[in-house]
Amino acid sequence: MADKEQVRPLAPASIRPRSDDEETALYLKKAHRTKCIKCCGCIAALFVILVIVLIILIFTVFKVKDPIIKMNSVKVNKLDLITGTMTPRPGSNMSLTADVSVKNPNVASFKYSNTTTALYYRGTEIGEARGPPGQAKARRTMRMNVTVDIIMDRLTSNPNLQSDLNSSGLLSMKSFTRVGGRVKILKIIKKHVIVKMNCTMFINLTSQGIQEMNCKRKVKL
Repeated sequence: MADKEQVRPLAPASIRPRSDDEETALYLKKAHRTKCIKCCGCIAALFVILVIVLIILIFTVFKVKDPIIKMNSVKVNKLDLITGTMTPRPGSNMSLTADVSVKNPNVASFKYSNTTTALYYRGTEIGEARGPPGQAKARRTMRMNVTVDIIMDRLTSNPNLQSDLNSSGLLSMKSFTRVGGRVKILKIIKKHVIVKMNCTMFINLTSQGIQEMNCKRKVKL
């Protein structure tokens, strides 16, 4: 009889208990992973908060506001009239000096280029002046004097001059002022700004003063 193969039972797998070093290493690994997750979460939350704060600042504090230009006063200079009349003497000179202010409500300075002021009588330009470039500091007001020399030939040759002087004694003139510049905040936000102002004034030639003046301004960002 052939020998039957002897079937031996499988030996149980050996289970080796973890050592204290392995337990410590596993714990440290889990702790490190948890710490990294918390750290990444904090960084992400901080980044989101910074973005929200920056957006709020851009639309509030850092929002570019309209510079305000104002004609404070106008003074008549060197006007020589024919005795007993309100007619300017031929060959005489006349000029207007305007006190103009530019208020900058922004948190950054407003740098502007040459300012231009033109004076009109019944649609005809009778004088123009250019002011130097300058800078209105943050939340400050910059004031300047602009003197416009009037071209007397253009004024006296106008056929409506005598009738205007005889009817009311006032000379109606219009002025146009343009100030172009730029506001730059934190070297990131840059805005080109153009401020325009139209004024209508009535000049009393007898007192050589401004009787009435109305101005309207327009800002283009």
